[in-house]
Amino acid sequence: MGLSRTFLILSLVFTSCMVTYGGNFFQEFDLTWGGNRAKIFNGGQLLSLSLDKVSGSGFQSKKQHLFGRIDMQIKLVAGNSAGTVTTYYLSSQGPTHDEIDFEFLGNVTGEPYILHTNIYAQGKGNKEQQFYLWFDPTKNFHTYSIIWKPQHIIFLVDNTPIRVYKNAESIGVPFPKNQPMKLYSSLWNADDWATRGGLVKTDWAKAPFTAYYRNYMAQSFSPAQFNDQKWQNQELDADGRRRLRWVQKNFMIYNYCTDFKRFPQGFPPECRKF
Repeated sequence: MGLSRTFLILSLVFTSCMVTYGGNFFQEFDLTWGGNRAKIFNGGQLLSLSLDKVSGSGFQSKKQHLFGRIDMQIKLVAGNSAGTVTTYYLSSQGPTHDEIDFEFLGNVTGEPYILHTNIYAQGKGNKEQQFYLWFDPTKNFHTYSIIWKPQHIIFLVDNTPIRVYKNAESIGVPFPKNQPMKLYSSLWNADDWATRGGLVKTDWAKAPFTAYYRNYMAQSFSPAQFNDQKWQNQELDADGRRRLRWVQKNFMIYNYCTDFKRFPQGFPPECRKF
């Protein structure tokens, strides 16, 4: 399906003139909660988060970014992961914070994870899209990426775009554009809502639950790029758009822009425009 070509073009479009960080977890991240449930090992090349009945765990990046591309390879909790949530997101702080979310909602053994995405601007979210994945995310590491530019945000899985969210400030919709964000990740118990609306509870006999991380890379865009209007507006090539349609047709399971029950008076304005 042209994945190698898509990756090459995305790489050329998004990596020129960038400042790149990454590699060693000791250098790039702080383990922020959960005690020894969060660990860095293999000389800083591998990080793990664990959850047991007492606590989950989490980490955050030392650096913050205002626009860029973030890549992380993650291997999710295997087996019966019902009730667990593994998060991976960019966020600023405060009541009017901005945020760009990947959340992985666990499930009972043999049932697929749900990948939940959301975007917050000035403290307001409610822009959810959810997907099943076309592979088992617990068997191997897979790359989850965020491309954040002033005109749009792109979510990618193994360099396949799954969602493009465009800047709709022209019609009064706030967009995350002014607040630098750090990268955060956590593994925690959410069995009050995560699996089938809280109907399936966490099986603590299976604890500890563990997720693994490697090959982090953060690329900050340069000031010169923001003066290039063509670069600013560049999203996906034809193959990337075709892959996006394939994912959304076959694997999307929720889109706030089509939820009539939630918005009986009409969809949010960005849904009507885009």
